Amino acid sequence: MKIISWNVNGIRAVAKKDFYDDIKTLAPDILCLQETKAQEDQVAETVESLNDYSVFSNSAEKKGYSGIAVLSKVKSLNVSTDIGISEHDTEGRVICLEYELFFLVNVYVPNSGNDLKRLGYRQEWDLAFFNYLKNIEKSKPVIVCGDFNVAHKPNDLARPKPNYNKSAGFMQEEIDGMDRYIQGGFVDSFRHFYPDAIEKYSWWSYRAGARAKNVGWRIDYFLVSKSFIPSVKKAFILNEVMGSDHCPIGIEI
Repeated sequence: MKIISWNVNGIRAVAKKDFYDDIKTLAPDILCLQETKAQEDQVAETVESLNDYSVFSNSAEKKGYSGIAVLSKVKSLNVSTDIGISEHDTEGRVICLEYELFFLVNVYVPNSGNDLKRLGYRQEWDLAFFNYLKNIEKSKPVIVCGDFNVAHKPNDLARPKPNYNKSAGFMQEEIDGMDRYIQGGFVDSFRHFYPDAIEKYSWWSYRAGARAKNVGWRIDYFLVSKSFIPSVKKAFILNEVMGSDHCPIGIEI
């Protein structure tokens, strides 16, 4: 089974590019999208031609903001949205599909913002989301994927020194949040297979030709319950796929 995660930075925008051809070529069994920037009916209309998939989405109350979706060829046992905490459940950031052997959680973690105004909220979110994951993990293993909006280690971004504790996405508080997932029993699937890989990124600024120069950040992840890691056969980053400021990432199980 191939599962792919992709922050599309607007599903209606990416659909005007090579999105449909890309998905047909990649042929995921399950596709998790973040930052759809669309309401549920708009998501359904945009992906209507991908009729091999069942479509589930969670949209923000604020139109044109945030939002996530899952397209699945595999029949799920149950689908739920959000984490059950009202202050965290208005921005369309979490959707969970239960399958026979695991839960699959698609997440779009809040960005702390260029001025770091949401850094405090981001810390509250990280703890609440971790607790949510550990709670559902009591039933069966968890695969959680999406845009976590943090580079975990210095080798996860091109320019760690100028950005450390200065830029959203590489603040110590955000790194601590990722540490909590890893120390709490989740495995970074890409680092499991490629512990020393460098210059492998999933997001590039639109400024200053960053993508062409590969001045990027790895902020998209597949985290997997430690007990389920033996079932993960490979992890990959598809940096050649264009259409967004992020590229798709994936695992095969």
